[in-house]
Amino acid sequence: MDQELRLIISQWLADSDTLNNADSNTYNLILVVLCLSLAAASYLLVKRIVIKAMKLMSVRSKVTWDDTFVAHGVLEKFALLVPLLVIDILLPLFTVLSPFITDVFGRLLSALLVVLFVRAVYAVLNAIAEITDKHAATQRLPITSFLQLIKLFLFFVTAIITISILSNQSPLYFLSGLGVATGFIMLIFKDTILGFVAGIQLATNQMVTKGDWIQMDKYGADGTVEEVSLTTVKVRNFDKTITMLPAYALVSDAFKNWRGMSESGGRRIKRSLFIDIQSIGFLTKEELQRLSHIHLLKNYLADKSFDINTFNLDFNEDEQAVNSRGLTNIGTFRAYLLAYLQQHPKVRKDMTLLVRQLAPTTQGMPIEIYIFTDEIRWAFYEDIQADIFDHIFSVLSAFGLQAFQQPSGNDVQALRHKPPQ
Repeated sequence: MDQELRLIISQWLADSDTLNNADSNTYNLILVVLCLSLAAASYLLVKRIVIKAMKLMSVRSKVTWDDTFVAHGVLEKFALLVPLLVIDILLPLFTVLSPFITDVFGRLLSALLVVLFVRAVYAVLNAIAEITDKHAATQRLPITSFLQLIKLFLFFVTAIITISILSNQSPLYFLSGLGVATGFIMLIFKDTILGFVAGIQLATNQMVTKGDWIQMDKYGADGTVEEVSLTTVKVRNFDKTITMLPAYALVSDAFKNWRGMSESGGRRIKRSLFIDIQSIGFLTKEELQRLSHIHLLKNYLADKSFDINTFNLDFNEDEQAVNSRGLTNIGTFRAYLLAYLQQHPKVRKDMTLLVRQLAPTTQGMPIEIYIFTDEIRWAFYEDIQADIFDHIFSVLSAFGLQAFQQPSGNDVQALRHKPPQ
């Protein structure tokens, strides 16, 4: 194709009387003007007609991905290749130039073509990254990291090809030289290489993806991942600050990823309330009668009372509490909490649901609530948790129980003014 165009232009120049009668300087000047004019005309033709038509088609199309390519200037960057290709085709016609100058210009032109072509490919990759970032289905895929890997590969390939063109050497010559410099490169760029390898591990194993909530106390990171690159991870903390984590830190150190919580649709509540041990005791008949009116406890009290009465009749006729079984206020309270949580509309029944008694401490008897809500959004989750514990603290007195708390200033003052017994 190039040879045919050159033959056509050479034949036209040979048939031109003006050029045949001109001296070498005039001939050379006319060729330069002709070459630049054809290059400019080809660029304007592509930009004013081809690109304009393609942009018009993009505006009228129903899809949006083509608009992204237009916004990144992909068409304009590829259009810059056209005038350079025209000059490259016409360059051998400059017979008045020495072979050395023609060779130098040719190599410079070829190197520039390679650089501009890769620049246009970079624009395509940037457009692809933006398109995938807008779609929820591809947001969690490590596409950005792989695109950066492709860019890095293209950068090294472009550098080697460009240097080989300018030096008129084979690319294999420079590739063989890289082996000698590998140790030196690894010593200088150790952190960069570690981050690069870690970034590939994060991307391929999907340890961290965009939109994840991660927590890494060592670096003060606690928020949503906004960007995952080959060397860094950008986290927007909940206090609106930004933390940039090195990729290798996420591979070498421990961090917490809350993605599982988001994907499961349930968020855990694990909180204890401390009961004053002095308020724990057996229920009296009057208290049992009063508690039997609580709907959530009717079946429990009936079944438990039957079991306890049967046991006491069969094995012991002594009515003293220490010699017989009896219902305690804290045990009945635990049964009430379990029944209350099982019928709560915001508590997940298909996940762990526990009300358990922990080992006593100096702060009293801990009763732990271990459940999952059906709401993972922070504000709504906190509302559900607060409502549950508001209710729990409000019903404590109905069971004759008291919550433990450290003595405050008012408590100490009341003890000071309390008259001696």
